[in-house]
Amino acid sequence: MIQKIISGGQTGADRAALDWAIAHDIQHGGWCPAGRRAEDGIIPDCYRLQETVGRNYQQRTKWNVRDSDATLIVTLAPELTGGSLFTQEWARKINRPCLHVYPCDEWRKWISAFLKTNRIRILNVAGPRNSSAAGIERFVHEVLDEAFMKT
Repeated sequence: MIQKIISGGQTGADRAALDWAIAHDIQHGGWCPAGRRAEDGIIPDCYRLQETVGRNYQQRTKWNVRDSDATLIVTLAPELTGGSLFTQEWARKINRPCLHVYPCDEWRKWISAFLKTNRIRILNVAGPRNSSAAGIERFVHEVLDEAFMKT
């Protein structure tokens, strides 16, 4: 059963997951770059994130994948690019379960199967930032609603 949601604190999918966790009284956390760096400036203190030693986004991504039982990548498109693609590649490299969902007829089935086949206490949620996926927050919330209905 999922007990904690972590992410990197970037705008878009990351913060949507953290906001969802806060609203549902679920533990949250994760790693963010030094200086709490994000595309909109400094990540607000309401998010319980630890800072990596450097300002590199890839470092926080690696540590969040490492420190979770599985990673859920939520996007609005079927193709992964940028940081989302790096997240999937890193999860595969260190042999961590990873699921990519996007709006389509099958995503609910994918989540159900993913949760049945993986024991997940800490879920890392990743995806595009707000500037490249306007409106991602609504879909992240829908996905997490579905995931927590299944646990």
